[in-house]
Amino acid sequence: MRAGLDKRPAEVAAMFDRVARRYDLTNTVLSGGLDAGWRRATREALGARPGQAVLDVAAGTGASAIALDFSQGMLRAGASRPVPKVAGDAMRLPLADESVDGVVISFGLRNVADPDAALREFRRVTRPGGTLVVCEFSSPTWAPFRTVYTEYLMQALPRIARAVSSNPDAYVYLAESIRAWPDQAALAARLQGAGWSDVAWRNLTGGIVALHRGRLRG
Repeated sequence: MRAGLDKRPAEVAAMFDRVARRYDLTNTVLSGGLDAGWRRATREALGARPGQAVLDVAAGTGASAIALDFSQGMLRAGASRPVPKVAGDAMRLPLADESVDGVVISFGLRNVADPDAALREFRRVTRPGGTLVVCEFSSPTWAPFRTVYTEYLMQALPRIARAVSSNPDAYVYLAESIRAWPDQAALAARLQGAGWSDVAWRNLTGGIVALHRGRLRG
């Protein structure tokens, strides 16, 4: 994968299959309960209206709408949630051109082998005037805190995961992928390069997470 992470898509999918059983619990523990607020902010940023079709890519267990994920284990773990679910590839979405009003992806773009190809696919399936929201780990804005946060990622996070996750090794990959991910401005440039307009971002929790939003002009 990008940024020196060499897992193939099938390997990443299998890894998420193994963490699916306790995925939601592990995320809540590792984030100190902040994950619910991050997802709520993502939904608000999308601003979907009644009757609109929204595609949730890398939907995991469907906690956030059409839910799409490349991990069938994740989709099975969220089987009780009443949204249509599709196992598919973010770089080759099984949807027609201009078939949805918005696309949202939360903590999943890092796990796509070619994020730029995925961003172009999101544009393809979105109707003119539609919105893309990317919620992703990012770079804390205060340098001293960024140092502490990086230490947590590489040291404490895998240790906590060993206590609560069904596949703690996956969280070593998680820490490495977060550290290698582009910062806020660099990700905004990639959205623009994929054809999204009016791109802006909002930092959450001091930049641990950033919400990027773009629109598809009519």
